[in-house]
Amino acid sequence: MRYSLKSSGRIRTRIVTGLATLVFATSNGVIFFMVSSYLTLAIAQPTNQADENPLMRPSTLPLEAPDFSAIKDEHFLPAFEAGMAEQKKEIEAIANNPAVPTFENTMEAMERTGELLTRVQRIFFNLSSAHTNPEIQRIQVILSPKLAAHSDDIYLNPKLFQRIENLHQRIDSLYLDAEQQQLLRETYKSFVRAGAKLNVEQQRRIREINERLSSLSTEFQNNLLAITQERAVLAEDVNELEGLSEIDIAAAAKAATDQGHAGKYLLNITNTTRQPVLVQLRNRALRQRIWEASAYRGLGRDGGIDNRPLVLEMAKLRAEKAQILGYDSHAAYALEPQMAKQPDAAISMLSNLVPDVVAKARREAADIQAKMKADGIDDEVRPWDWEYYAEKVRQERFGIDESEVKQYLELDSVLKNGVFYTMNRLFGVSFVERHDLPVYHPDVRVFDVLDGDGSQIGLFYADYFARPSKRGGAWMSSFVGQSRLLGKKPVVVNVMNIPKPVEGAPALISFDHAVTMFHEMGHGVHGLFSDVNYPSLAGTAVPRDFVEFPSTFQEDWAIHPEVLNNYARHYQTGEVMSKALLDQIVAAKTFNQGYDTLEYLASALLDLRWHALKPHEVPSDVEAFEAHTLADLGVNLTAVPPRYKTPFFAHIWPGGYAASYYAYMWSEVLAADSFDYVRQRGGLTAENGDRFRRTVLSKGNSQEPEQMYVDFTGGQPKVDSLLIRRGLKSPIKTD
Repeated sequence: MRYSLKSSGRIRTRIVTGLATLVFATSNGVIFFMVSSYLTLAIAQPTNQADENPLMRPSTLPLEAPDFSAIKDEHFLPAFEAGMAEQKKEIEAIANNPAVPTFENTMEAMERTGELLTRVQRIFFNLSSAHTNPEIQRIQVILSPKLAAHSDDIYLNPKLFQRIENLHQRIDSLYLDAEQQQLLRETYKSFVRAGAKLNVEQQRRIREINERLSSLSTEFQNNLLAITQERAVLAEDVNELEGLSEIDIAAAAKAATDQGHAGKYLLNITNTTRQPVLVQLRNRALRQRIWEASAYRGLGRDGGIDNRPLVLEMAKLRAEKAQILGYDSHAAYALEPQMAKQPDAAISMLSNLVPDVVAKARREAADIQAKMKADGIDDEVRPWDWEYYAEKVRQERFGIDESEVKQYLELDSVLKNGVFYTMNRLFGVSFVERHDLPVYHPDVRVFDVLDGDGSQIGLFYADYFARPSKRGGAWMSSFVGQSRLLGKKPVVVNVMNIPKPVEGAPALISFDHAVTMFHEMGHGVHGLFSDVNYPSLAGTAVPRDFVEFPSTFQEDWAIHPEVLNNYARHYQTGEVMSKALLDQIVAAKTFNQGYDTLEYLASALLDLRWHALKPHEVPSDVEAFEAHTLADLGVNLTAVPPRYKTPFFAHIWPGGYAASYYAYMWSEVLAADSFDYVRQRGGLTAENGDRFRRTVLSKGNSQEPEQMYVDFTGGQPKVDSLLIRRGLKSPIKTD
């Protein structure tokens, strides 16, 4: 999930049906896929006959891969309704079972419930993010509160909780294995955190809050998709685009034509405050227009969409719910099941980095200021100047030209000769493309994932190109989750937003996109290598501040000399990237890390401050609160704004990372330390890969994350590796 809503949610039991990087935590602590909505409430006419609806039964395709050739929008709503009704009956049967509670008749029985609902949710909510349409969005508006109520009906079922509590009290005398004990403990905690121990009146209010938060999250996410189109920047003259490549200009012209602006050039904004196109554009006025379109979105300017009322209501409702459940704040509630445990631990980790990071950013700003003066610009560094002039500094210092680097980064080579090659060297697996399975969009590709002995591990779907029907960012998700209990193998998907070239042109990508492909595959193998019994503990269903560890760990292979030599080949000649350019890329890895780290810290600290508020402390002015918070925490450099500003901070409002955006940095500490551990033991070897797969990737949430980390590296993580990785500390030289 880099700079995205990625990291699979913490799914506690089978009754929570939805597992993917694209998820959000509902206000009762249960994870559901992100939903979005239009205000139109019209419902498509449902298919009446179950045998006419392909969602009503398991797919007959390999590994139950979705049959997208048969699935239609009108199939979803009746399948959801049937799925909720079916699971309700299954849960009632468990809750009302007169037999003494046992692990088998309660816990395993719960894990088996919701087969239909799980199937339809995985497919629907993947489509709602990767390839949505107005019909899907209308269905989402209806489903959002219904799914929240359905979850509450399960988690607040007193008879069901009595059975779980009975088992939990007897856990030491039930002769359970380690995974069974983990499932019971995690399920019990989930019920308590959902409000199972509250009184009737408190539970009634929790239900109201959950339903309202679900609807608000839906509206916020849908607004983001609409805002992306609303704030796209239109250039009238091709001369304004000086600095862009011919391929990029052609893509902008096509985008404008597709939107009814033939003869003009449309530049879409991405999900972060910074915009990649600013690296190349020479026209300062256009750079400013693009940056402002990004930074000021969701504020209702010029009669546009305003997300601020949604933010304030969500913050207040989350704070109220946390207090009802006995927590000081939503941050305290959210971090209790994470590795950090307490907000103070997360804040301390981030705050300790601030002085060194700010100092580095100021040094970087001074270099940029000098470049601006050399260009005759007598002005302070503005946010829309930073990336353009930082690229000039980088070229001067390291001799790297981004446009030259792209010539060696053709997408298919990065995928097959980089990402797949690395997975093969580490884990012995191979990816074999197949063309017989239906997909939800022509750009999607499908691969069999085969183990070293030729047996099939799962299926991998790759969906890399941006389109108007896809939300921003990058993420991993699942169409089918692994479970030995249910006899299922994983079907996973990686989704990104790489600009699609015009027909006939090569897909040349940035180095950042190449690194992100490695990152998302890290999530992918976390799902693919899962080898547990219970679906609630499978794959990426781990704490937020652990889920980014396996994916971030894979990023550094993108600059490993052996790997780079294998995939970085000129798209026309096939010539391997020169050692000089390769060395320059590796040397430049820590360039601009003051900016990169500071913009992240600003967003992560802003998230924690929003969710540390009590209900009466929620402000009325979003922009004033944001400005005060950044200044108070010492991360308010004008030229380095937060990576995500409050009105479009999708991670924390609908995206499941409320009070947990810090998790990326927490996980990076684990990733940097463990990569250093691997490097010292031979690096890219099958022995290292097997150890990582065996101790971490295969375990899902069947063990505590702290134990998995120790099992892999043999010790506790050290922060020094992170500081060195980001260029904030020099490596220790050895003779």
